[in-house]
Amino acid sequence: MMRQVVFMIVVGLVSGIVACGGGAPQQEVTGETLSKGLMAALAVLEKGPDGKPVPQPARLGILTQTNGEWSWSEIEDGDSNVFHKAMVYSPSEGVSGILTAGGTKAMLKLRVGDNEPELLWEADFGGKWSRMRDIEVADIYGDGTATIVVATHDQGVVATVRPGKDGTWEVTELDRQENTVVHEVEVGDLDGDGVLEIYATPSAPNKLDGTPQPGWVTRYVPAAGEGGVIVADLGDRHAKEILVDDIDGDGTDELYGALEAVAGGQVEILRYDAETDPAGGITVATLPDTLCRFLTAGDIDGDGVKEMVAAAHKSGLWLIRPRVDGPWRVTLIDGESGGFEHAALLTDLDGDGVDELYVANDKGGEINRYVHTEAGLEKETLFVYPAGLSGFTWNLMPVPVDLIPG
Repeated sequence: MMRQVVFMIVVGLVSGIVACGGGAPQQEVTGETLSKGLMAALAVLEKGPDGKPVPQPARLGILTQTNGEWSWSEIEDGDSNVFHKAMVYSPSEGVSGILTAGGTKAMLKLRVGDNEPELLWEADFGGKWSRMRDIEVADIYGDGTATIVVATHDQGVVATVRPGKDGTWEVTELDRQENTVVHEVEVGDLDGDGVLEIYATPSAPNKLDGTPQPGWVTRYVPAAGEGGVIVADLGDRHAKEILVDDIDGDGTDELYGALEAVAGGQVEILRYDAETDPAGGITVATLPDTLCRFLTAGDIDGDGVKEMVAAAHKSGLWLIRPRVDGPWRVTLIDGESGGFEHAALLTDLDGDGVDELYVANDKGGEINRYVHTEAGLEKETLFVYPAGLSGFTWNLMPVPVDLIPG
């Protein structure tokens, strides 16, 4: 059962320069209407009678801007208690909707317009939890079909889901490992052969006390019949966040992993190319933090060169610019932004050809946008949760306004 709630928030775009410059905060109303909005996949908690947090129905928040005013709408799904991700999905020509990945129950659903959502896949993986933890969409099998790639908790299942015959959905398990959590999947082509690869981040069950949690990155190439191959052996550390993108602009994707700290260390961001030894990742940046769960890439300043943004747990947002040799240049964007997940996304919602940075600052209970100006990056607060946020923002993704229900 899904429920939709809509209310208006007018924020006036409270803004100020937060990086590479200074200046007095100012207020402005742009009057702009955007054809794309922003989806926030949420887990919401409320206190029970015993004072302990109680998970609420899975919630999807949607931000849109009309005539300079930002509005926030919500979709709830009582079948699950978390949406780990929501994204646009087009299973066939002329059909597009919002795909949601839910946890406990583990469900993939597609909502097209105001229709009831279609259940694509539901699974009980047999462990303590059953969660659709991450999803990506690409032509994985090289047949022109938009295939969903899924990472799950907590039996190490990596799977593909694609349209089958007669309106059915074909689920193929690529891997299953007992007592294993897979945090993320990415899709790309590191070897440049034109065949897409899947990269996943299995690890031992989660630990948050700084003790070792072994993990690795595994590659699958379904179109070539290739099963799991370890491409990054992370020893007693693991990465909850990876990124596959061509950041150096050479026409071939690279793999980046944000390794969590162990025993007082720092976050390291490692790079792997197609021929990199699994134990030989190259450190491109270090962050003064223990956790980093979001890496996003794009062109934030319009110079035609991609940058990376790392959203760390407590130390803030970091802009990372590539260099040909040696560690990359790391600059703090905003040290006040934070959160356990700290979802961040570089994307061009306003259509000016330059990416903006959107960030769920769960620590402050707000969603912010950072836009490049001559003076630096200007921070704009788009939305503040009226009663604060009790829970987590797991992901941010763009959505065309005409696909939003209601």
